[in-house]
Amino acid sequence: MAGTVTRTLDPVQRMSYSRAPSVPPAIIQKPCVAYLQIYLRDRTQTDTNGMRAYKKEFIDLALELGVLRFGEFKLKSGRASPYFFDAGLFSTGYAAARLGRFYATAIVESDVAFDMIFGPAYKGIPLAALTAASLAEQHGKDVPYAFNRKEAKAHGEGGSVVGAPIEGRVLIVDDVITAGTAVRDAYQIIAATGADVAGLAISLDRQERGKGPLSAVQEFKQSLGIPVISIIQLADLIDILDESDSYGDYIEAILSYRRKFGVIS
Repeated sequence: MAGTVTRTLDPVQRMSYSRAPSVPPAIIQKPCVAYLQIYLRDRTQTDTNGMRAYKKEFIDLALELGVLRFGEFKLKSGRASPYFFDAGLFSTGYAAARLGRFYATAIVESDVAFDMIFGPAYKGIPLAALTAASLAEQHGKDVPYAFNRKEAKAHGEGGSVVGAPIEGRVLIVDDVITAGTAVRDAYQIIAATGADVAGLAISLDRQERGKGPLSAVQEFKQSLGIPVISIIQLADLIDILDESDSYGDYIEAILSYRRKFGVIS
């Protein structure tokens, strides 16, 4: 689309984004070969049960930071859930950097075509920036990003949108879908510019029905006609817990909850 610039970085340009002290000198001397090897490894790496390694690493990080907890939690829906996911606890530089990489990897693996990233206020704002940075640094895909304010600004640059002009195919990035108000607002903002919504990327798909027979993700796919990308689904979490010595005690409660409220995405 005219006016939309999507740059693909070559390995040498990508090298300039980050030269961590842990990178061996040989990799810096031969960036083309090294980055190709890293890219191919990341695209194909799986663990023993066939799950993409980044999914397991995401779950491990969520458990480590207390983002994912087990017990009995009352949700807004009134249901008593055996697990709770609080993405707001990805609240350190280390966690944020890794979270951006997980989003970027899930997006790249989805093969959804897009020209820019949009983060709905408020939780989507840092997620959009982190994802855009990781797409450039880790995958050589340099795309613009923008986000909205809850209240339009009457002075300075004005308006309710901050960042790059909204145009082309726009991928919305948010944490999870509950009521989905922020995402629907973002959809309207994007549509009002004449741009197209390419899809939605979230961290966790609970694969849980709402008031009707569909899950929140399924309702979005159906009502808005867009693909929804998730770093993990409930099914991924169950696979990990089923093999865990530390968290295996929680698996039966989660399976029971899924039998009662679950859907297959």
